[in-house]
Amino acid sequence: MKILGIIPARYASSRFPGKPLVDIGGKTMIQRVYEQAKKCRSLSEVIVATDDDRIFNHVNGFGGVAVMTGANHQSGTDRCAEVARLHPGYDVIINIQGDEPFIAPEQITKLTACFNDPETQLATLIKRILTEQELHNTNSPKVVINKLSEAIYFSRATLPHIRGQEPENWLEFHTFFKHIGIYGYRADILQEVTKLPVSPLEKAESLEQLRWIDNGYRIKVAETELETHAVDVPEDLEKLKFDI
Repeated sequence: MKILGIIPARYASSRFPGKPLVDIGGKTMIQRVYEQAKKCRSLSEVIVATDDDRIFNHVNGFGGVAVMTGANHQSGTDRCAEVARLHPGYDVIINIQGDEPFIAPEQITKLTACFNDPETQLATLIKRILTEQELHNTNSPKVVINKLSEAIYFSRATLPHIRGQEPENWLEFHTFFKHIGIYGYRADILQEVTKLPVSPLEKAESLEQLRWIDNGYRIKVAETELETHAVDVPEDLEKLKFDI
């Protein structure tokens, strides 16, 4: 298989403008993400997809590959789809989050392995939830999976509900998973899902993957034990110091 890794990178983040170019231990965030992705041997190529000249020029400046995309994309998936159309010939597209500067190459490899099964349409990663705080954090989407290792629902709520038990005890009665926000798409499926209208479930939860489920697409999941450290706001940079 030929697999293309794409890192969507916007400059105009509402919570952290200019986030891709923030300095983290002497390198920008986008350079760190790019270099980590390049370590993954299952990727045939890695491209940064941006709508900003500053990011485009910076990536080219450190020797990376960048592509300018439209400015009106609603999601990273839409931005990936545009790049994929410009680079035909790939079997699988991996959407790598541009705000996880220390993403482990092993996580990308685990995701790409889902496509060894020719029936896989879409794929993502999950991680077991180990703490009560994480379990009830609405900013951390939970994933309900079936016996085929497919996601059947994503929610900001804590699902499933454990009837008859206090919420602080739920981890004793069920294995819960959170979503790790890296996606893989079969190339043709990527183009299909970006043409779908916003679905009621997606609108309710503000989770784009629910659009795919709402329309009957199947999402394969692979479990990782590695934690990810996303930078959503400037304060999150403090949590990264131990990694530098």
